[in-house]
Parts: sequence; C-alpha cells; structure tokens
Amino acid sequence: MNETRTARLATVVLLAMTAMWGSTFFLIKDLSERISALDFLAVRFPIATVALLLIFPKALGRLSAQSRRQAVVLGVLYAGAQVLQTVGLAHTAASVSGFITGLYVVCTPLLAAVLLRTRIGRLTWVAVAMAIGGIALLTLQPGGLAFGYGEGITLIAALIYALHIVGLGAWSNADEAMGMAIVQLAVISAVCFLGAVPNGITLPDNGRDWLSIVYMALGAGAFAMAGQTWAQAHLPPTRSAIIMSMEPVFAAVFAVLAGGEHLTARLLSGGLLVFAAMLVVELMPRRKIEAEVTHIAV
Repeated sequence: MNETRTARLATVVLLAMTAMWGSTFFLIKDLSERISALDFLAVRFPIATVALLLIFPKALGRLSAQSRRQAVVLGVLYAGAQVLQTVGLAHTAASVSGFITGLYVVCTPLLAAVLLRTRIGRLTWVAVAMAIGGIALLTLQPGGLAFGYGEGITLIAALIYALHIVGLGAWSNADEAMGMAIVQLAVISAVCFLGAVPNGITLPDNGRDWLSIVYMALGAGAFAMAGQTWAQAHLPPTRSAIIMSMEPVFAAVFAVLAGGEHLTARLLSGGLLVFAAMLVVELMPRRKIEAEVTHIAV
C-alpha cells in the first residue's frame, strides 16, 4: 500500500474512532445518573485492556523497551486528561466542557511547533480556526463562556490531550501500534482505578448499563485506542487533531438520532463548519504541511 492510500485509510480509521467517541455522549449522560464518572472509567478501561490483549496476545512481546516507556508516558497523559475532564465537568456545563476540551485542536499545532519543531502552514491554521468555530456553535449555549475553576481544570485537560496527540504522532509506529495501545490502556486502567478506589467502586446493577459499558469499553476504548495509535503513525499530529474535532459533530448526530434531541440550525451550521475544516486538511495540495517528525526518546 502506497503512502497516499495508507494516509487515506488512517483518516478513515480516525473518523470511525471519532464516531465511536461521539456515540458515547448520550450513553455517558444516562449512566452518570446511576454511576459516578470515575467508577465508570475504572470499569471501562480494564475491560478494554483485556479485550485488546486477547485479540493481540503477542503484541506486547514485539515492543522495544523504549516503546514501552513511551507508551507508559502516553497512558499517564491520557488518563490524567480523562480524570481532569471528569472533575471539570462536575463544575461546569457539559456544553462548555465540550468546547474547552475541543481547544486541543489549537493546542496541538502549537505544541507540535514548539516540541517537534514542525512548520504549520497557513491553510492548516485556517482549518484549525474553522474547527474551533464549528465546535463553538455545536457546544456553547447562549450566554457566552464564564471562566472559573471547572473551566480551568478542563483547559488543562485539553492541553494534556494535545500533548498525547503530539506524543503519539512522534512515537507511534505501525509495527508496534497494538502493543503500545495495550500498554496505554493498562496504564489508564491503573490510574482510573486508583482514583476511584478511595470512595469505593459502584458497579452497574442491571444488564442495560453493563451493555452500555461493554460497548464503550470495546468500541470507544479498545478499538479507539488501537485505531488512534495506528493511524497517528501515518498522519501528522495537527491533521489528526482536526480530523478528531469531528467528535462533537458525531455526538450531535447521535444525540438527534438516538438521544431525542432536535436538529437546529446551530447544530447543522456548526457541524458543517467542522466538516469543512476536515475537508480543508484532506483536500489541500499533497505536500509536506508539517516537517518530518523525528522520534523522541524517553
């Protein structure tokens, strides 16, 4: 498979993964009425870890010592972002949390430029601005954005998500992608479990909730982490971030189709703007928008 076809496949994988993420929002909202977010994370990620390990039992053995260390760092980053986003969500509106989390689209090229010394083209910045504008339309409610404790914690989460994207883009390679995904999931599981244990872990008490958790563990957990790790071995970090900014678009689609929400002009225009941003980075001239990234040792 040539480089162009591989990049297109990686884009499709990222979109599928982002759709999985988007499909979980209304499920998480429903689950949160009965199970705390940390308890949910402490159950979800171990299931995802075991599932991926059973599917790829030899993947860990193919990892080099350096890749294991890098995967641990990436897992800690992702887990930290998940926990901070969850804590922040308890102190701010879900719509505001969604917008601030989406700021990783802006943080990613900035961090890539500083840490990896990549050159970000003007057209890419245009796409970043379009994506943020679309996310704002999709998530922010009338009344604007008030910035307090919850918003500050969520902004730190967005910055850490961007670090994870940049690090994955620098360190991931196709041959070790599954092994790195398993290590990341295992580290995320450990961090979330330690965060939930002090207050005790509440397990679902009905089959419907377990079905939701298993779906999110396998689809938005195991598949998503494996897909993101593999896809980012073939795509620059900023391009990956813009593609993943489709998450609130998919969240809105599933909320309308399965969550009972109404399709409004604001949702439609925001979704089209984010989609247009993705098209900009996908259809721009096939040239090096970002400089070649060298792997960083940890």
